[in-house]
Amino acid sequence: MANENQFRARTQFVATRGVREYRETIPSLICAHDIVLEVGCGWGPTTAELARHAKEVLGTDISRECILRARSLHPTLDFRVLDAFDLRAVLALARPFTAVYMDLSGLSGYRGLLDLIALLNTYAALLRPRVIVVKSGALKHFAQCCRAWSPPPGAIAR
Repeated sequence: MANENQFRARTQFVATRGVREYRETIPSLICAHDIVLEVGCGWGPTTAELARHAKEVLGTDISRECILRARSLHPTLDFRVLDAFDLRAVLALARPFTAVYMDLSGLSGYRGLLDLIALLNTYAALLRPRVIVVKSGALKHFAQCCRAWSPPPGAIAR
């Protein structure tokens, strides 16, 4: 059974389809005081773009090889190996992240949608960022098909 606390998160979720849309959000959602976590940074091109707009950015990826490559391509940026599902490791980063960007290719299809939604809710609850931007065509499509129910004006609540 749901409790009211789980619906009090103030985090805004933004679903994008593809790398172009994912990066296009940066100028409008990230500002000079933001501390940003990118999960699934690959070789770091989006992390580098985030760094141009944010106060601080940390790029993470599960692949050690990707992180080594990101560090060599962007030596002034902070990159770390991190499993997105290792919540203790995420909390151990001990930073007040105001925004999270997620590019988790393995969860971008419909089969991973429930896992992705659970992960997004967990990050919102643990980190309490202002916004989480996720690259997932499946999530964007799902969100476009949804709307929150509101009773018609004057309807009596039961």
